[in-house]
Amino acid sequence: MPRRLLQRYMPHPDTLKRNRSLRFMGHLIGDPSLWVLSRRSVANAFMVGLFSALLPIPCQMVVAAFGAWLLRCNLPLSVGLVWITNPLTMPLIFYGNYRIGAWLLDTPAREAPTRLSTRWIAEQMVDIMPILVVGSLVSAVVVGLAANLVIRLIWRWQVSRSWRRRRLRRRRCRRDGEEC
Repeated sequence: MPRRLLQRYMPHPDTLKRNRSLRFMGHLIGDPSLWVLSRRSVANAFMVGLFSALLPIPCQMVVAAFGAWLLRCNLPLSVGLVWITNPLTMPLIFYGNYRIGAWLLDTPAREAPTRLSTRWIAEQMVDIMPILVVGSLVSAVVVGLAANLVIRLIWRWQVSRSWRRRRLRRRRCRRDGEEC
């Protein structure tokens, strides 16, 4: 079942409460509704985490934590999913978002120079930013909603498969005359 798999990798709330740097958030971390692993809370956590990950803003983890608190979904899962956009994947993801924004706004996408530098990025940021924001918002909404739907479907499939196995096991036990 997906719950067991997720519980294996999630930190315990008491461990996080004792962490010196997170002590100021003790009341938030201690809220039991933010640690529930249900189909709704996990699906919404994927939606919030992936939405936050695709936004070109600093402090994505804070946005994910606030979104988890608003929607009462799984806090560690939504915050952990933000790390999909890490320093290695961020350029590719944001370039893809930029291309989507350019396509949506029907503007030609700028080609990257042969030698990419921070100076070139700083000079182009004024022109690039509106296109990047539009592409990122659209990508974030689409990916977040798709993730929510996919997680709900996977969870439902796993539960129905578990019920089917249990039903077959009971039939086998009755047929063989064993105690189950």
